[in-house]
Amino acid sequence: MTAAATRKLITRYYDAFNAQDVDGMLACLGAGFVHDVSQGEARKGKDKFAAFLAHMNASYKETLSDIVVMTNADGSRAAAEFKLKGKYLKTDPGLPEAKGQTYKLRVGAFFEVKGGKITRVSTHYNLKDWTRQVLGA
Repeated sequence: MTAAATRKLITRYYDAFNAQDVDGMLACLGAGFVHDVSQGEARKGKDKFAAFLAHMNASYKETLSDIVVMTNADGSRAAAEFKLKGKYLKTDPGLPEAKGQTYKLRVGAFFEVKGGKITRVSTHYNLKDWTRQVLGA
C-alpha cells in the first residue's frame, strides 16, 4: 500500500466517524483489528470495536476537524492529529454525570495498516482535561 493510499484510507475512516457511520468505519478495518486507548483495556476484534462505537454514539456526539494524517514511506504506519469537539449526552459509568456539557480536545492516533486495511489504531487524549471541562472547573 502506498503512503497516499493509507492517507486516503484514514481520511475515509474519519469521514465515517464524523457521519457516525459505524459500518463505514468497520469497512476500513482488517482482520485481527486492535483498538488501543490511552485509558483502559485494548479492544480486540471488530465486534468489540462495533460495541464500543455504539456506546460512544449513545453517550457522546463528537465531530473531528483540522485532521492531519502523516504516514511512513510504505504506508504501513500512520499518525493523525485532530481537534475533537463534543457533547456529553449520557453518563458513562465511572465518569462525571452527563448534563449536555460540551468539550474540546486535541487528539492523536497511531495506525498500523496491512493489506489496505487498518489493523491497529491507538488513540490518545487528555482525560484530565476532558474531566475538567465537563465538571466546569
